[in-house]
Amino acid sequence: MKQICIFLLLLMLNSCEYFNVKKVSSETILKEELQTFNWKDVDEYPTFSVCDSTSTKQEKKSCFEQTLTNFITSYLQKDAIIVTQDIHDTINLNFKVTRTGTLILLDTKIDSLTNNEIPKIKQLLTESLDSLPKIFPALKRGQQVTTEFTLPIIINVN
Repeated sequence: MKQICIFLLLLMLNSCEYFNVKKVSSETILKEELQTFNWKDVDEYPTFSVCDSTSTKQEKKSCFEQTLTNFITSYLQKDAIIVTQDIHDTINLNFKVTRTGTLILLDTKIDSLTNNEIPKIKQLLTESLDSLPKIFPALKRGQQVTTEFTLPIIINVN
């Protein structure tokens, strides 16, 4: 009996090591979490209310881009653009959608021929963005985030 008591006492003294908890600082946890983030991707892309019926992430991205392209194209088609030669060009528009849902045109890459034939093309593009419906910003881990993207717009004027 004495040996069993000594054995239990030794076992209890050694088992206390298993209950020691290492303290991890919040900064260490934050650094580990930040390293696991994929900063180039979002959980949900920016969207319009017409895209709510889509279910997958890729479908929502497609819907957003298509809706934005349709709004810009329809605005440009309303204006009577007269040119001296045919234009078949792709304009690359660089956008930023802020975390409040504001769309900002950052840069436009327009061919010099298109710029010469349609000198007010940048103004028309900027004006077309004023008629957009409400944009819901992108989400990353449930938080609204700012995103940047490039959208090609095909211009065909005969």
